[in-house]
Amino acid sequence: QVQLVESGGGLVQPGGSLRLSCAASGISFSIYTMGWYRQAPGKQRELVAVITRFYGTNYADSVKGRFTISRDNAKNTVYLQMNSLKPEDTAVYYCKSSLGQADYWGQGTQVTVSS
Repeated sequence: QVQLVESGGGLVQPGGSLRLSCAASGISFSIYTMGWYRQAPGKQRELVAVITRFYGTNYADSVKGRFTISRDNAKNTVYLQMNSLKPEDTAVYYCKSSLGQADYWGQGTQVTVSS
């Protein structure tokens, strides 16, 4: 059974930092593309960042230079380091694993940026 479990969300002030983690089980983690997505209230889910099995990365324009995605294949975990957070980064953040047509999602973790 595939499981993706996100953690690390919370409340942070503008300009602060958080690191999200997504621990995967039930998949051959190292061959999957891993991604972080987010969904704000009333908005569609959007891509934040992805990292391929070859460690190639891609970011949404809105987070470039502030967020960093990384992976640790030995721990079956993908991370999202978020710096210089803004109120508009407030959303539920989801982890996704992709391999061909096999997509799996985590349950999400809430990130709230507010003073």
